[in-house]
Amino acid sequence: MDFRHFDLLLYDIDGTLVDTGGAGMNALSQAAERFFGAPAPQLDLAGSTDLGIIKNLIDHYGQDHAALDVDDFFSLYHDLLESNLASGEYPGRVIHGVREALAHGAEHQIAMGLLTGNTKTGARIKTRHYQLHGYFPYGAFGDDHADRNLLGPVALSRASSHHGRDFDSAATLVIGDTPKDIACAHAMGGKCLAVATGSFSADALRAAGADWVVHSLEEWLP
Repeated sequence: MDFRHFDLLLYDIDGTLVDTGGAGMNALSQAAERFFGAPAPQLDLAGSTDLGIIKNLIDHYGQDHAALDVDDFFSLYHDLLESNLASGEYPGRVIHGVREALAHGAEHQIAMGLLTGNTKTGARIKTRHYQLHGYFPYGAFGDDHADRNLLGPVALSRASSHHGRDFDSAATLVIGDTPKDIACAHAMGGKCLAVATGSFSADALRAAGADWVVHSLEEWLP
């Protein structure tokens, strides 16, 4: 089986498409320290949404959710993310096999979008920096919902609006590198191809219920 058995491919970003070499993690930590005026806690980013992360930060710092403007935090974070990526100080890269997989999808005119915990702006910054943005005209993002499991229907709706036709979740493949990607795919009624290119091993991804597990997206290509 390969990508051509699916009508829609929805890609995660971090650990799946790219590794920012710490630029993203540091941007969030730097933003938290500047915004809240105290050292940032250790952040668990694997599969998390950015909206969920800021909610956890607000709780950590003992702040009032209603009193803080989340958009102000994200604006600061986006500036720091862009600066970090442009600095050349972080050993970021496009993950092995990604460009080949995206080119394969484009060649066969398979619909492709994003399903990511990044904000829409953060996703744009990362995909533009690594010159992948042209493959992804739509998606569901980490500022749409804090709960990643609610992002699947958003992605389907935006894919339908973009292409002018309906997409069936059963013919949708979510491609990610964490158990949260797997849970998100299954929550929407789709399948998940898990790639062991992030912080989770192939065995851990199988145990989390992935429909297929590969060590590189090249393994999935015909």
